[in-house]
Amino acid sequence: MNVFASGNCVLRQLRVRDLGRQAALCFAAKLFFFIALLLGQGELGQLQAQEHGADDGLTAKVLSLETLWNQAELAKDTQSLDHLLADTFLYVDIDGSSIRNRADFIHSVTDRAEHIESIRSESMLSRVYGDTVIVTGVYSEKGTLNGKPYYHHGRFTDTWVKQGSGWLCAASQSTLIQK
Repeated sequence: MNVFASGNCVLRQLRVRDLGRQAALCFAAKLFFFIALLLGQGELGQLQAQEHGADDGLTAKVLSLETLWNQAELAKDTQSLDHLLADTFLYVDIDGSSIRNRADFIHSVTDRAEHIESIRSESMLSRVYGDTVIVTGVYSEKGTLNGKPYYHHGRFTDTWVKQGSGWLCAASQSTLIQK
């Protein structure tokens, strides 16, 4: 019995011995599905790369704003934070106990009990939705609180929106990762 499978205009003849007609047809269907899946994955991958390529510059810009935010918080630079946060900005604290608006968040940067020595973000992923970019990642923060060292390791989600020709963070949420 001969079974033919075509994929991308290439015919391959397979000799199927000692298999019943049903098994041969099942084999052919699985082979056809596999070839179609491979061809579809290639096209899908190219499509995703094209879509991703168009957003690469935007993603790089917003991720650099994330870095600027860390630097501004570390330096207690309220003017820089003022330029990074939307007027309607909301921040949900690491334990969910408080929600701060823009003014409260900026004030908290200079009036906090912690002395931050370093802030680092990593494993950042971004998704672009028109004039909105969602950034998720992992952060680590090291410093002292009441003279004692502390280390926070957590996840964050930031929502950036395009306003005029620039990008501003409209919402931020952080959650500690339990040890």
